[in-house]
Amino acid sequence: MSLTKKILIGILLGLIVGVILNLYFPSAFVVLNQYLFDPVSNLFIKAIKMVVVPLVFFSLVSGAAGIADPKKLGRIGGKTIILYILTTAIAITFAIILANIIQPGTGVTIDQPAEEVKVDKPPSMIDTLVNIVPENPVKAMAESEMLQIIFFALLFGIGIALLGDKANRIKEVIEQGNEVTLKLVTFVMATAPYAAFALMARAIGESGIELIGSMAAYMITLLLALLLHMGITYSTLLAVFAKMNPVFFFKRMMRAMEVAFTTSSSAATLPVTMDVAENDFKVPKSISSFVLPLGATINMDGTAIMQGVAAIFIAQLYGIPLGIDDQLMIILTATLASIGTAAVPGAGMIMLTLVLQSVGLPVEGIAIVLGVDRLLDMSRTATNITGDACVAVVVAKGEEKRQQKEGSAA
Repeated sequence: MSLTKKILIGILLGLIVGVILNLYFPSAFVVLNQYLFDPVSNLFIKAIKMVVVPLVFFSLVSGAAGIADPKKLGRIGGKTIILYILTTAIAITFAIILANIIQPGTGVTIDQPAEEVKVDKPPSMIDTLVNIVPENPVKAMAESEMLQIIFFALLFGIGIALLGDKANRIKEVIEQGNEVTLKLVTFVMATAPYAAFALMARAIGESGIELIGSMAAYMITLLLALLLHMGITYSTLLAVFAKMNPVFFFKRMMRAMEVAFTTSSSAATLPVTMDVAENDFKVPKSISSFVLPLGATINMDGTAIMQGVAAIFIAQLYGIPLGIDDQLMIILTATLASIGTAAVPGAGMIMLTLVLQSVGLPVEGIAIVLGVDRLLDMSRTATNITGDACVAVVVAKGEEKRQQKEGSAA
């Protein structure tokens, strides 16, 4: 049985058990929660926290080393990276606006875990930007200061790339460390069906069936943000800069989107995405072979949307108000976090940890959204690979126009 089916069964069983215990056996829930649901849930949350720092560091160093290759950096690389970062920032902005309008987490209040309650006021946006440079990278890793880790990892990766062949050994070590960390993520996600059962049973058992309505609103908000981003952002880029009919584009992308929806992996879908780009959209192989693998590494619009909606949703559930500075911080952190999100199923949920920590939200809130995340993971992966192909088409069209101008001038 596939992991997806196991997770869905765990979600369903946890939902049923949680509802029954909440309505008919509240005293039994207290005992089961103390000795089963709570320990299993906490173990899973601890496992997520365990892998998030090495995942961010190795993924970003490995990705930055490839991006900063002097042979690749240039006109095409610059356009690609700018478009990827721009679309990701727009995506999470859509997510936050919709989450504030729909407010999926209102109506249900969950008590904050005692160890997660923040007494001090979070630092301002300016202070955060200044503190993004770590005085001690090792200390930043030990204390899970994610923005500092991201900054150091990017600089470290660029340094490796600029050294060229001199840094081949350390580059191999980083790549192997990245592979080992991804294997750890696989191990953690293998326990997800049991965690999904415990997390769902605990959440519903504590908060009652009202939480089901909030989770449905969360799903609707996220799916709506994905559709709006594809329908507005990608369509505008295609129509304005590539002079391509968006309807034609989305019809031809369906083949790749189906694979992405099934596998929940941008990396696994990459061969199909490249085939569609080269054969259906006539993107030159020299461009597709650079833009699309890079996109599978750093362009995670769907993941950024999930992190934005989930952060606002969790804040509303716990009754924690988020100001403009906090929401701008979510946009910044989620945009950077999407760069370090591995192109494998479930990694986006682990990266949500650093987004929550950046604005002082309880990491335990992941337990609420994990129950329905597998279904949404498939949808946002389809968005991710669609964004990759969209940028490839736009970059290819720009290069085509440039070549035509150079040809006419000659």
